[in-house]
Amino acid sequence: MRAKLVVGNWKMNGNLVQNQELLTAIIPGSEGLRDIICAVCVPYPYLPAVQLALKDTHIFWGAQNVSQFDLGAYTGEVAVEMLLDFDCRYVIVGHSERRSLFGEDNHTVAEKFKKAQSAGLIPILCVGETLAQREIGETERVIEEQLDAVIKLTGANSLTQSVIAYEPVWAIGTGRTATPAQAQSVHAFIRSKIAKQNTEVAANVQILYGGSVKAGNASDLFAMPDIDGGLIGGASLNANEFISICSAAQR
Repeated sequence: MRAKLVVGNWKMNGNLVQNQELLTAIIPGSEGLRDIICAVCVPYPYLPAVQLALKDTHIFWGAQNVSQFDLGAYTGEVAVEMLLDFDCRYVIVGHSERRSLFGEDNHTVAEKFKKAQSAGLIPILCVGETLAQREIGETERVIEEQLDAVIKLTGANSLTQSVIAYEPVWAIGTGRTATPAQAQSVHAFIRSKIAKQNTEVAANVQILYGGSVKAGNASDLFAMPDIDGGLIGGASLNANEFISICSAAQR
């Protein structure tokens, strides 16, 4: 049985005081959640403080991006070894904002996935379509291409030590969300796509939904058979919302 996973993506938000206040509120609320996995992916500068705050709790932590390159002359980049210094468990790769705003293509995302996994990190691979792509019926083609780039580079078995997050781009930060049935349909497609390569991997890989999950819709989304939790954006910056979403995953 796949464990439910809820990951907060803080994006480019927070400061030392706000982060400490948020974690101080989240930690007690997470103590009773034994049947799910909770994590937060935070901006690079705050990894030391988050590591210190969470090291004796049930909450894991990680980063929002990582370089595909080895240590060296890559000014402004952050290598996998640097994330390991702070005991990161997860790292997000291929978030739609990285793809659309910073030009990361499928091959670059696949390289980051491979680099993260080779270092022992668990990559959270984001896939998803824009509204325009959905409206012309290209959702499955787009997601298939995003998955194929990773499978071609690392093999389907590599997905065993990863997490996939379906994030419809049209539902991120817009207040819109896919209905549970719409989300389930895409999650089922992703699992069936992987099953063509390896049925065991498909049965066990966690697939999260990442499109404006809130406390109010989390239970209905997480009740779907192929939705194994959520990649939570704005709601992860509110302790009560985040704990409520985690509680919904446990139920």
